[in-house]
Amino acid sequence: VDPGHELPPAPAPATALPDAPAPRPALEAPAGPAGWEDSPSLPPLPTGAPPPPELLSLLGLSARGSDVPRRHRIFVNRNLRMDQVDLIGFDMDYTLAIYDQPRIEELSMQCTLRKLVEGRGYPPEILELDYEPSFAIRGLVVDKHYGNILKMDRHGHVGRVYHGRDALPTEARHRLYRLQRIRLSSPRYAWIDTLFALPEAVMFARIVELFEQRPGRVRYQQLWTDIREAIDEAHRDDTIKRVIKAEISRYIVQDPDLPATLHKFRSAGKRLFLLTNSMWDYTDAVMSYLLDGMLPAYPSWRSYFDQIIVGGSKPAFFTEKRPFLELDAAGQVKGPLAGPLLRSHVYQGGNVADFEASVGVGGDRVLYIGDHIYGDMLRAKKASVWRTAMIVQELEDELTQADRMSDRIRRIDHQERRRRRLESEIAYQQLILRSLQRFDAHNGGPAAPPPPAVDPAMLATARGDSRRKLEELRTTLREVAADLDRMETEVDRAFNRWWGPIFKEGPENSRFGEQVEVYACLYTSRVSNFLAYSPLQYFRSPRDHMPHELV
Repeated sequence: VDPGHELPPAPAPATALPDAPAPRPALEAPAGPAGWEDSPSLPPLPTGAPPPPELLSLLGLSARGSDVPRRHRIFVNRNLRMDQVDLIGFDMDYTLAIYDQPRIEELSMQCTLRKLVEGRGYPPEILELDYEPSFAIRGLVVDKHYGNILKMDRHGHVGRVYHGRDALPTEARHRLYRLQRIRLSSPRYAWIDTLFALPEAVMFARIVELFEQRPGRVRYQQLWTDIREAIDEAHRDDTIKRVIKAEISRYIVQDPDLPATLHKFRSAGKRLFLLTNSMWDYTDAVMSYLLDGMLPAYPSWRSYFDQIIVGGSKPAFFTEKRPFLELDAAGQVKGPLAGPLLRSHVYQGGNVADFEASVGVGGDRVLYIGDHIYGDMLRAKKASVWRTAMIVQELEDELTQADRMSDRIRRIDHQERRRRRLESEIAYQQLILRSLQRFDAHNGGPAAPPPPAVDPAMLATARGDSRRKLEELRTTLREVAADLDRMETEVDRAFNRWWGPIFKEGPENSRFGEQVEVYACLYTSRVSNFLAYSPLQYFRSPRDHMPHELV
């Protein structure tokens, strides 16, 4: 083709209608702030005028990922093609069922404290203490030996420690946690990895404060054991669940988009199952409240699921060979499973190997959605190759605060880069000064002979200039460091005034953030966030970078 001449327009196909609009490209933009559609250097996608939202809803189509508010987006750690997922499983508590966190924490603490007083001889004064639920976040570690609560980064570095609600001094923190490696598998430590566990840390810190005002030694390990056993007992004997069932609308948030989300999965040909550690009576009450009568096609919550498993005893479901037991309509055990898992039947216990064999689907064709980093995410990853999505209820508030503090966060990044440059320049100036001082006989040692043709007066002037430059740089560095400390404190307090954001510890990802990144293919704040995405979505993770790849 002659590059100096344009090609004539191609003739229209014989079957084309006159003036027919060009077909809209079937493009689904990736979600998340790292999506390529957010880049101002790339041309916009050819979208045209969108159909009315009500038509999209009737067709079961979704908004583009870039249209989803950030707090409702699904974030991707590992590429996942939903068109290759045949079976989607759900945990119930804090996954399908989102709890009103302040109310459930208050209830848990009241029940636990009463059991400590009535059943374990604790003084009634613990009932009158003020307990601040905001003191605890997920990802904390309890040191049962010293009575401390600490937060670690992804490398195991302990960034901050509280004894009661008092911050441990830097020297004590270094002495206790920087001279040897912390192994969380040790019985000395307890890992706060669920929202249900937050009241335990709050009560532990507050009672430590009370007991240390009294004579005698505080037995921290026994205190922690008593709190753990009391709260487990309150869950096990239905002390807590009985109150929730009686006032279920007070403690559980009814998400209006949850039924449509499950329906959308089923309409796309996905099979759904429920796998929860809760027993039948509580599961039935909660799921009935969430789903019964919400959509005409699903008269009962059980209609949404192909398999229903209660009392799953995760993580044992993934690590042991426990049998499936079939339950009758009243939730009583009929006997061991005989044959495959049937639709509309309810089962208890079981194990992952028998489950996959019965349903005929396994491996990475299964996506499991839960909230527990150990029982749901880690064990599912290590005992099988199921894909995972983690529900992090706190994510909505974390993103809201991050948006509110975005200017401060950007300034922190700028000042950190400036600090690195200052530190590098200081090191260079120190090297120059040392080299000049080698020719100074007053440094306490024999002077090196000055280079030929170098005026000693010039050397003295250069030394003076270097010292002044070094002092100016150090002064600026102190100002930058003080500015950074002030802004980092402001940002931390915006998230949590004791611990900062749950996903970060200082400049590093927190231990909790690192585990979410490693074990959850996807993470988001609630199940209904999937409603804004196609059931065939290709979730792509951002490109990873090592430090040497960053400009």
